[in-house]
Amino acid sequence: MPNNRKVGDFFPDFELPDHNGKLRRLSSFAKQSEADKRYDFKDGYPLVVIFSRGFFCPRDQTQFRSLVGFQGELQVNFCKIVSISADDPMVSSAFRAGLGASWPFFSDVERTLIKELDIMDETEGEYAHRALPFTYVLKSNLEIFKIYNGWYFVGRPTIEELRQDFRALMKDMDYYSYEAYNTDHVKKIRIPQQTWKNSPDLGLSGLPVYEGVVDSFDLRTGNGFIKAEKIAEPVFFNFTAIPGEGYRTIIPGTKVGFELVETHTGLSASNIQKQDSWSQNK
Repeated sequence: MPNNRKVGDFFPDFELPDHNGKLRRLSSFAKQSEADKRYDFKDGYPLVVIFSRGFFCPRDQTQFRSLVGFQGELQVNFCKIVSISADDPMVSSAFRAGLGASWPFFSDVERTLIKELDIMDETEGEYAHRALPFTYVLKSNLEIFKIYNGWYFVGRPTIEELRQDFRALMKDMDYYSYEAYNTDHVKKIRIPQQTWKNSPDLGLSGLPVYEGVVDSFDLRTGNGFIKAEKIAEPVFFNFTAIPGEGYRTIIPGTKVGFELVETHTGLSASNIQKQDSWSQNK
């Protein structure tokens, strides 16, 4: 009987080359974000693992085109999908680019994982020695939550089924509710907009003031890091630490002044102001 894993088992935490030939481990896609760590959330994110017969399979092409339309929703929901085939990385990269897919395409050329899971197609024809098209929905700890057998195309999960699986898994996570963010601790890092009503000068809060340079800023998540000479570790910040209204951004390399917030989950920046604007008020 193909597939030696069942619901409740743990999926192998494999390490395989992706479409760029870079070795990557599965668990890295389900872990907490840097922001979650600062907020003191413990749970990671669910993950979907899709086995593909290969670039040549019309059923895979149809399924993946559907998933391309879903990847924007996955991105804003912080969930991940990965796909695995026996194609080499160069072929996987071309297939991925042609689809316009953004998720990683892993290559199991040696069929190591495919054999471990016992999902090798032993029939004749172009599908011989390819992975059977199973889809596994995993909890953040890689425990298997749902298995879809896609031998016939109708057995593959629809977008709505994946959406419902994510909802069922995430509703019990510690970050899922509004109340999880409406705490004193989180609001020191993810700062309410009304805090900036009067655009307070640096230092008026009583917090220590530092100068630094924005090292990185992720437009998708609104999180970044500042490097300051007098602080050994990079200082995390959420875009809400920049005074103003709406969604604020800042360019890496910008010189800033900021107030340092120390909590039990690490250092974060507050009241970030571009150096030109705040130095005039020193």
